[in-house]
Amino acid sequence: MDTLAKALISRASGQSKLRVDDVVICEVDLAMIHDSGGPRRVKPILDRLQRQVWDKDKIVVVTDHYVPADNAETQAIQALTKQWVQDQSIDKFYDEQGICHVVLPERGHLAPGLFCVGGDSHSPTGGAFGAYMFGIGATEMAGVLSTGEIWIKVPETILMSWRNQLSAYVTAKDMMLAMCRKIGMGGGRYQAIQYAGQTIQALSMQERMTLSNMAAELGAQAGLIAPDEATVAFVQAAGGTVPANWRDFQIEAAESAENVMQFDAASLEPQIAAPHSPENADAADAFRNISFDVAYIGACTGAKYVDLAAAAEVLKGRRIAKNVTLKVAPASLRDQNRAAQDGIMQILQDAGAEFLANSCGICAGYGEDRLAENQVCLSSTARNFKGRMGAPSSQVYLASPYTVAASAVTGRLSDPRQVMGGG
Repeated sequence: MDTLAKALISRASGQSKLRVDDVVICEVDLAMIHDSGGPRRVKPILDRLQRQVWDKDKIVVVTDHYVPADNAETQAIQALTKQWVQDQSIDKFYDEQGICHVVLPERGHLAPGLFCVGGDSHSPTGGAFGAYMFGIGATEMAGVLSTGEIWIKVPETILMSWRNQLSAYVTAKDMMLAMCRKIGMGGGRYQAIQYAGQTIQALSMQERMTLSNMAAELGAQAGLIAPDEATVAFVQAAGGTVPANWRDFQIEAAESAENVMQFDAASLEPQIAAPHSPENADAADAFRNISFDVAYIGACTGAKYVDLAAAAEVLKGRRIAKNVTLKVAPASLRDQNRAAQDGIMQILQDAGAEFLANSCGICAGYGEDRLAENQVCLSSTARNFKGRMGAPSSQVYLASPYTVAASAVTGRLSDPRQVMGGG
């Protein structure tokens, strides 16, 4: 039996009976680039090759890194991006609408069966929709933009099989940190991670996105989830087109994978990862009473609508501790507006939150809100590498939005169940 990864690559390459390590040429259904690694990097290459883009309707451009453009250099980058989009007659351009990995699915650009590439390391997020999507660099992206093709070596699949249901205040982020701890950041190197089982099927699409997004933290090329009715409903609601044969990609049988790992959701506790790696994870209670300065809810991983709602559930009727600053950067403008309509943004504001732009922001080390020397941060983002969010002497712990919000209330790293009365 084929793995989901093989089925998706087979469709894109037109070749059947693929084996691990086969090298094939695939036709690309969608290429996504952003302002940081996009036009300013690929334009000089395409100009030198004297090539235009192969299909403007299959290219999506998002500005999300240099937002807001607060100096002459970033303003020039944004101007170049917009001019290139205009020169190439690209219609799918989202300017300051949010982070690319969230904007892409919410605008209906992802669907089961597609083969996609993105100019960012967290591009595996697209795998949550039953698409094969992975990140590539600017040089390889220039090749894709000019030819519409890319070579790929068929990867092994690690099936992360989850049984039972998550307890209250335990999320996909906690699942991900537990997997990082188990196999390490290099444990999935150039493999396809597939998440499967009843736990996965019960997750919302935005929670599934968290898992696929952080496949990158395992070193994986792709983070796949077999499509189901929830996938179809999300894509259709976003205005996307679901292929008639989408059930051909409902593949998650354990016997199809080269490697299978078993996890029990019922026994999982809220997790926190210590500096300076997501694999430094343990139960939140192991870090109790560690004080910190900044609580950050942001990034493609941790500031989607469901993440903002989780934080608001904790913060409703509460105020953050005096020793903590809570910064919130909603992952997209649409999610922010929806959260505002539902009263979520007001709850966060009443609790003492400061709002930042719908951008990558300090997760990628941009903007005036970067961490200062020796500051300690608890963040809902995907990475806590040394110096990534600011000064090299700063320290970043990772957790779910529930845990970040609960800790902001207590002023120290805390299990959210203790704040909410469930632990």
